[in-house]
Amino acid sequence: MRVVIVTESFPPDVNGVAHCALQTARHLVDRGHAPLVVAPASPGFAAPLDQRAAPAAGTGPDALAPCPVVRVPSLPLPGYPQVRVALPSRRVAAAIGEHRADIVHLASPFVLGVRGMSAAARLGLPAVAVYQTDLAGYARTYMGAGEAAAWRRIRSVHAAADRTLAPSSAALRDLEAHGVPRVRLWPRGVDTARFRPALRDESLRRDLAPDGELIVGYVGRLAPEKHVELLAGTCGLDGVRVVVVGDGPSDTALRGALPGAAFLGRRTGDDLARIFASLDVFVHTGPFETFCQTVQEAMASGVPVVAPAVGGPLDLVDHGRTGLLVPPGDPAAVREAVRSLAADPALRAAYGAAGRATVEGRTWAAVGDQLIEHYGDVLAARRTAVAV
Repeated sequence: MRVVIVTESFPPDVNGVAHCALQTARHLVDRGHAPLVVAPASPGFAAPLDQRAAPAAGTGPDALAPCPVVRVPSLPLPGYPQVRVALPSRRVAAAIGEHRADIVHLASPFVLGVRGMSAAARLGLPAVAVYQTDLAGYARTYMGAGEAAAWRRIRSVHAAADRTLAPSSAALRDLEAHGVPRVRLWPRGVDTARFRPALRDESLRRDLAPDGELIVGYVGRLAPEKHVELLAGTCGLDGVRVVVVGDGPSDTALRGALPGAAFLGRRTGDDLARIFASLDVFVHTGPFETFCQTVQEAMASGVPVVAPAVGGPLDLVDHGRTGLLVPPGDPAAVREAVRSLAADPALRAAYGAAGRATVEGRTWAAVGDQLIEHYGDVLAARRTAVAV
């Protein structure tokens, strides 16, 4: 099967959309399929503006990509340079046509994905749209309004797809409630070989908590929609050290809001896995997660989780067994959840072990095979429609 993955983000970007697109491409190659990725140019690799230029496959940041990558010129989002927005380009349609695609995979379509959807329609190709970003929640956070407009945009984009894949039960319900048709569940995988309890590093723990404090970690973007400031009360707990991993536009403000917290910046790969395994408690604070990959990575690392009882975490955290769910936006609830876990090492160990056991079957290979089944269903439905 020849698949074109049109994604709003791709490594070296570090976010859920980029990571999922990369894992999808890897799995397709492993299963003998032929993917091609179309993505915005990253800051360190400017795509040529000449629309006739051939993609520089295997060069720059894409040298280690599992398949060819076509980069489309892009600009940084004002005020949030870590996010790139693709510019208008004929390269999307050209790449899909030249690859002789059987199906088009649209990862979190919003700007580049819309062009991919249009190109697929013109070429008579089926498209699968993967919903990953709560744009309505972001609109509410950044603009204080615009939620209805965001949902209109989401509905118009996804209604054109043959199938929309939602990462969680909550996301699926939201999409259906807002009139998006043909929605199915497709969760995310986790690298259980990389993220594992055995990586717990006592030397790192001594560096982070020299007085033997309980280490409470957050991993993710430092941006307004993540509400990391909810950890302020946790910073004030006796015997607790808060560790923040990530970067983003809220970095400076959070350093002032979280006194005594250790800010480690962006970490990836095995380094990140070592940090996860060295935590005593993982806390996620953002209320707009359609899935929440970092929760799964913490669970794979054998770490108990505290997360808001909304969105993706509802599918991931079994309250009272693998972690604790708290009311979204409630700093006192976060603090009290951490306090209760800090007081009970046996409970932390039980939650961590149960979390690891829960995710052991959620490998990227397993969910990748589910994705290929979705592709097969869509292609079969198209063939049936043509025959009729």
